[in-house]
Amino acid sequence: MDPLFKRMLKLMTVKSIVTLILTLVFAILALRGGIDQDFMTIYAVIISFYFGTQSQEGKAAGEGGVK
Repeated sequence: MDPLFKRMLKLMTVKSIVTLILTLVFAILALRGGIDQDFMTIYAVIISFYFGTQSQEGKAAGEGGVK
């Protein structure tokens, strides 16, 4: 299977879709100048969770072989 196609399938997980939609909404609100503190807090928590789980998955995959 094509590596690009595999990456696109991985991108279409629920957390990735939610993150992409929130980032799009954040960009639109930033351009309009309408970001309030509540949205900023929620966005920061979701983005940090997303990248935190990616980091942990990467570390777990890297520890599988050599000790």
